[in-house]
Amino acid sequence: MSIADVLLTVARLSTSEAARTFVAAGLPVFPCEPGGKRPLTRAGYLDASRDSSMVSTWWRRWQQANIGLPTGPMSGVDVVDIDVKPDGTGFTAFHRAVDEGLLDGEIARVRTPSGGMHIYFPTDRTRPQRCWQAARAHIDFRGEGGYVVVPPSVVVEPSGVAAYRPFSLSAAETRPIDAMALRDFIDPRPAPARNAPGRVASGDLLAHWIAKLREGERNHGLFWAACRLSEAGVQADAIVDVLGPAASRIGLDDREIQRTVLSACRHTSGGSGGLGISAFSAPTQSKSHRDPRSLP
Repeated sequence: MSIADVLLTVARLSTSEAARTFVAAGLPVFPCEPGGKRPLTRAGYLDASRDSSMVSTWWRRWQQANIGLPTGPMSGVDVVDIDVKPDGTGFTAFHRAVDEGLLDGEIARVRTPSGGMHIYFPTDRTRPQRCWQAARAHIDFRGEGGYVVVPPSVVVEPSGVAAYRPFSLSAAETRPIDAMALRDFIDPRPAPARNAPGRVASGDLLAHWIAKLREGERNHGLFWAACRLSEAGVQADAIVDVLGPAASRIGLDDREIQRTVLSACRHTSGGSGGLGISAFSAPTQSKSHRDPRSLP
């Protein structure tokens, strides 16, 4: 059964029945909090399983759990996420990208609880593409290192409880998306500054450190790392691009990541009421989570 067939089949099932249907089709899943997107297992999407007994055990323990599906090579699907938020919508950039032919070859479309949309594409397993976020365009890409919540999961929004609903399945030939071509079109990046290589290296090191944080350290750690990059002159949307995928992997959702990064940027620019950055030290609960500047 293809992913398109599965999405259509599970629309009217309970999440426990749907999770088993995904597994029967060879797709790995993992449980997320009922009414939300946070993983319920320690390693999040890395715990995703095709083992029917494991999946049954999870949904006996968390009967109302939502269903998470890892993206990229783990499942064979990549997803373009069109966001709808109080400060803007991704549909404007989406329509421009469609007109440009950058979103051809889709497998399916799923309406998300916020009124946005997930567009599914097959993964090119010979050329995995990493997640990115284009905050200004309100479009995200979920590939290697990411996951999406799938039907028939429900999420509590300010307007009420809403479900993920498939509404368009492609009958045409499908093909992988060129995620970087889409990114460059909807959110062109400025030319890098002379010291950009050093900044990128620092950002990669910080992202590696964030990926090892445990519950209770995550928000503080992301804030601290974002402050370091902001102090180096990196803009908020670029910080989200660098640190966002790692923060997603440890269970922080997109809105939480963006709020934390924006808060860090305001803090380092003097919007914190005069607090010095020394008031916020890096989490040091274990040796593996020490200040990333001390990592090899």
